[in-house]
Amino acid sequence: MISIKSPREIEIMRRAGRIAARARSIAKDMTAVGVTTGEIDREVRTYIEKSEAVPSFLRYGGFPAGSCISINEEVIHGIPGDRRVNEGDIVSFDVGAFYKGYHGDCADSFIAGKGSVQAKMLIEITRMSFFEGIKFARSGCRISDISNAIQVFAERHGFSVVREFVGHGIGADLHEEPVIPNFGKPGHGPRLLPGMTLAIEPMVNAGAAGVLVAGDDWTVVTRDGSLSAHYENTVLVTDGEPEILTLREGSP
Repeated sequence: MISIKSPREIEIMRRAGRIAARARSIAKDMTAVGVTTGEIDREVRTYIEKSEAVPSFLRYGGFPAGSCISINEEVIHGIPGDRRVNEGDIVSFDVGAFYKGYHGDCADSFIAGKGSVQAKMLIEITRMSFFEGIKFARSGCRISDISNAIQVFAERHGFSVVREFVGHGIGADLHEEPVIPNFGKPGHGPRLLPGMTLAIEPMVNAGAAGVLVAGDDWTVVTRDGSLSAHYENTVLVTDGEPEILTLREGSP
């Protein structure tokens, strides 16, 4: 069942979204050659907790860190630790903030130093595919209208979208109904209504779409070793334009 949020719930989610958005910016500012993923995670966790929130991912399903940090061929769910960022690496950062009973969830990919032309284009197309998708995050549209727009845009530019992992509804639970694939034919799935909150998150590969889970049982990597990028925001369906809850930064 897809939950419709009340005005009170939406306002709390706006606040959670601001915390998550600021955490994402902190990660971006820290993404530099030589920094470790663990150092980034510690700063982000400190900020979230000072904002009277809790990192959504910490211990979620047993995940051991406050954020997911994935590098190059790592698609999602990378575990922060001692790994140092190298020149030209794509660093994908995914974070959530749980504030007063509700979650905000967002992600982005950044380049450390000077990246390749392919890496820069991959990140740009991944971000743009999100904005193509939310053109259909409107009352009356269907979930697969979002999915199809993301897929068509990414593939038109020579990239592929991950099939095994998808976006989701979000609210009191980090993962709620509906499931939001980044691929599919339009005109299918639940019809969108005002008050629905969605975590829309294209995961786009430079090579083939196939992925596998690494030996740590968390990190998802491209099967062919190609680069990957990730972009996500929490989106509110309204009577008009969709509202992105994880773009405005700051404490609640």
